Amino acid sequence: MAVPSDFTVLDISGKFVMNKTLSDQRTDTILQLQGVSWLKRKAISIGTITLAIKHYKDEDGVEHIDIDQTLTGGIPGTRETRTLWWKERQNEDHLFGAVIGKSRRVKAEELDIPFLQGPWTADTLEHGLIQSYVESDTPKSGTTWIANQTWGIEEIDGERRYVRHVKFTGPKAEDIEAKLVYDYAPAPLFNIDIRVAGRHIVLPIETIIIKTTRPLTSPWIFIILAAAYIIGFAFFARAQSFLTPPSSFIGCTSTFYLANNQCGQDGDGCGPFDASSFDFRCPAQCDNVILQNPRTVGNEQIVFKPLLVGGGDVNMTYRGDSFICAAAIQAGVISQQKGGCGSLNLIGNFTNFLPFTSHGLTSIGFPTVFPSAFQFLGSTSLSHCADLRNEALVFNVLVTSALFIILRPKSIVLYWCLVCIGFWHVILFSQPTGPPPKLDVAFESFLPVLFIAYAFWRLGFRFVMPAFRGAPLEACILYLSGYWVGVLNNLTFDKLPLSRLTSSDLGKRNGAITTLVVMLVIIVILAINQVRVIRKTGWLPYYAGWYIAGGLVTLVLALLPGLELRLHHYIIPMIIIPGTAFPTRLSAIYQGLLLGLFLNGTAAFGLDSILQTPDDLRQDAPLGSDLPVWSTNSTNYNSSIPFANQLIFWDPLIPNWDGFALLVDDVQRYAGPALNFSLASLNASLPHFFRLAYTSMGSSGDFTKAATLWPNGTWVDPLPGPS
Repeated sequence: MAVPSDFTVLDISGKFVMNKTLSDQRTDTILQLQGVSWLKRKAISIGTITLAIKHYKDEDGVEHIDIDQTLTGGIPGTRETRTLWWKERQNEDHLFGAVIGKSRRVKAEELDIPFLQGPWTADTLEHGLIQSYVESDTPKSGTTWIANQTWGIEEIDGERRYVRHVKFTGPKAEDIEAKLVYDYAPAPLFNIDIRVAGRHIVLPIETIIIKTTRPLTSPWIFIILAAAYIIGFAFFARAQSFLTPPSSFIGCTSTFYLANNQCGQDGDGCGPFDASSFDFRCPAQCDNVILQNPRTVGNEQIVFKPLLVGGGDVNMTYRGDSFICAAAIQAGVISQQKGGCGSLNLIGNFTNFLPFTSHGLTSIGFPTVFPSAFQFLGSTSLSHCADLRNEALVFNVLVTSALFIILRPKSIVLYWCLVCIGFWHVILFSQPTGPPPKLDVAFESFLPVLFIAYAFWRLGFRFVMPAFRGAPLEACILYLSGYWVGVLNNLTFDKLPLSRLTSSDLGKRNGAITTLVVMLVIIVILAINQVRVIRKTGWLPYYAGWYIAGGLVTLVLALLPGLELRLHHYIIPMIIIPGTAFPTRLSAIYQGLLLGLFLNGTAAFGLDSILQTPDDLRQDAPLGSDLPVWSTNSTNYNSSIPFANQLIFWDPLIPNWDGFALLVDDVQRYAGPALNFSLASLNASLPHFFRLAYTSMGSSGDFTKAATLWPNGTWVDPLPGPS
């Protein structure tokens, strides 16, 4: 793994792991000539060599390099303390025996051995190489050899790497030139080692955690706890969704009456309207579920808040098209945080729904009659009603934290744990596809999610996550801080005034364009920084080529006729994650956030197509169809005619339409080819609201905005545009 872009030979502090693939394979020959036994050489060949380097200057400005070398495979570690002042120093090394060494910083041109002179990066040549000269103390060790090394930064396969050039001379004048290449592991942020006012403060938090929890990192302990987690999580999910009768579950947008004329003539398709009670269970956080497109109520339009009409009278009576769960929260029947169960009674026709504000929600009024209304009852027969999503969140946050800090499985195992925990947390708790959760739909998405997640590992995570193995607390904070923000997208990014990145949506909501601009600025800044990192490694042309190719393919898709490009939030991580394959702290944060967003999108909404038709994106927004024209208007309405004899008129049909649909007080009261409607059946003492649409073969186009007739005989013309 490449060193950070700002890493130079002036300070080589950090942790490095020898890359045996890129390093010279003749290291075993060198060890043999140094007198290292066959058994130890084999142990070294199968083990991992890790260097923990601390590079600093003393009070006199003299450079020191302290190296703690550890080797897996049964070989004890060694400690080297070097002073860069080119003075010989004797040392007894348990691996090489008695040696004499000296070190210094030197310019490449001062060396007389070409192999030691380069090739190095320009900044290394500018700052000077670190030269280490070590030879055997022959009288004590009984061997004769010389290892002349230079250390610095070299570009290997387009990446900046910490490299050592070794010029080795053996007992019989064997001449070996070997290059040792190391992977960089960022220094643990929480291993505090600072000097303040002449005092040396050392607090190796990460090291303490690793040593303290080492007995708990056994694979068998992990397997046992993983099985216990699966069983415990299953019981958690059972208590959440499967102890209440399925028929009692309703969603946050459930209503008794549908928009416009979807309930048919006189609303009969949504009956019965009275003499009926209903026990229900609502999920938590339904106050966050809002209308994404305007909904007309009388002569008002509601958007970007829950649909609540009425509730302000002494009996808390709501219009039948109000969101039941949001109404229950406003009425205090259930909790916003816990959801809950309740019971309601349908009461049929009700007049004058009053607005009010309570529990952070505000309803609107409706001053006339509506055929569907409901009131909440005082008790319910349902049990096991509390929504456990908050408890499940705490549980899973603790589990994922323990995986990073205490259990510390291999990076690939840890990664798959995050994939599975996040996906099923969304499915079963934070954004279930139910209620109750539809497990068949969940498993339909789970297999392709695993395939895509494997690609994420291969393209990004395997290069970054292992780099933080020696810093479990830091890795936990870096990865999980973004991961849970992404998994809980419905509580984080969904709070922003952006729903879909389409031109029509951006113009609907106050602050949407400002939010988009701010987000784009932040993304551009982060992208520029990531490009800088990639350029330092030499991989920029490779990545730029692939991203340009992907951009061209996307452009072609966007130009396909009859389809619109839709970048679902699960697609965005698929685009960005390959560009995070560089071991920096920011890359770890990006990967956690992007993985969480991917899991949220696929679990909550499935793998929707990147191309969708305008109808797919429209949802319940206006169609953009022709609008009828009212003949009756504020200038020709004659209020002197008795109300029972009044007729309202509209213009004749235009081509491609075969009839009209008329909504009176948001209920369809007429459908057919006639050009007028009698007001005889209406109550003259109430205001009335009229909306008109063309129909074709029984399907309605867009309705006009509401024309209003007040009890004093005043006719108010509708505003332009659809409702």
